[in-house]
Amino acid sequence: MQQKKRILLLATGGTIASRKSDNGLKPQITPEELIEYIPQVKEICDVEAVQLLNLDSTNMEPAHWKLMVHAIWEHYDDFDGFVIAHGTDTMAFTASALSFMLENLSKPVILTGSQLPLGMLRTDGKENLITAIEIAAAHDGDSPIIQEVCIFFENDLMRGNRTSKTSADNFNAFHSYNYPVLAHAGISIHYNLPHIYRSKLKKPLKPHYTFDNNIAILKLFPGMSPLVVENLLKTPQLKGVVMETFGSGNAPSSEWFLKLIREATDKGIVIVNITQCHTGSVEMGRYKTGHHLLENGVISGYDSTTESAVTKLMFLFGSGLSSEEVKEYMQCSLIGEITVED
Repeated sequence: MQQKKRILLLATGGTIASRKSDNGLKPQITPEELIEYIPQVKEICDVEAVQLLNLDSTNMEPAHWKLMVHAIWEHYDDFDGFVIAHGTDTMAFTASALSFMLENLSKPVILTGSQLPLGMLRTDGKENLITAIEIAAAHDGDSPIIQEVCIFFENDLMRGNRTSKTSADNFNAFHSYNYPVLAHAGISIHYNLPHIYRSKLKKPLKPHYTFDNNIAILKLFPGMSPLVVENLLKTPQLKGVVMETFGSGNAPSSEWFLKLIREATDKGIVIVNITQCHTGSVEMGRYKTGHHLLENGVISGYDSTTESAVTKLMFLFGSGLSSEEVKEYMQCSLIGEITVED
């Protein structure tokens, strides 16, 4: 008889672990209670639960990502897969960050949560948690089917660094617009095997813990104040900017704007161009308004999500790389986070 797989559930708080309080929903459900709500998982695998954090994910910080990575690294040889119960608001940031921090990952790390607390009648938390655990335990022979950081929500398993939260109200709150879903859970779980990440080299897990948070997001809009843009780009110690542009990577061609961009890139600030659109990729050579950015030192973020671009910049600068090295790596796919034309 085949031995049951062992899954470690890392509880971090969030809506799934919340109860009503005088000040609204507050994370209070213990890891043991999480397991008690889903007794069915005993038929799938053996699950151990650890209370790693107990916070609303709005308060998530890089220091908390480090705790998750350390817990996975510490227990890596003892478990077949990992599930992280996480609040929805910053789940995509955490999933993106972990994908870069867990180098050579060869086991599943599945983040999930819910829009309604686990104890509520119509909660989506039970199905999300049960299916995330089932996916984390799924093997093809001796190998896990999933060997990357993912988000499971409602019916879909998505690559973590390709996913964004898109709804504050719906149960299908997350989408991966620029990359196919890795699995769809209906009556059966159907895996999209050609699109699941597989490392070409089998090496020991290498955890990373250093981040540099001197990063900013600049979202363009008609009528931007030159003073606001100038103050942002001249922030002391600023190292990188994720610039959310229009369409396929277009921005105003105003003299003042391009001057500020050039001054920033000349100082070594890395400015990454991603589109505000849900789908599609940046092509700065398509329009003159995009080509101006290219001429002034802005680099393409291709089809990156905002969450992925931000955490990737923080990770790369935290690794002690120079601005030129960061530019090079930002335009490469490290772990399947962007689609780069060969």
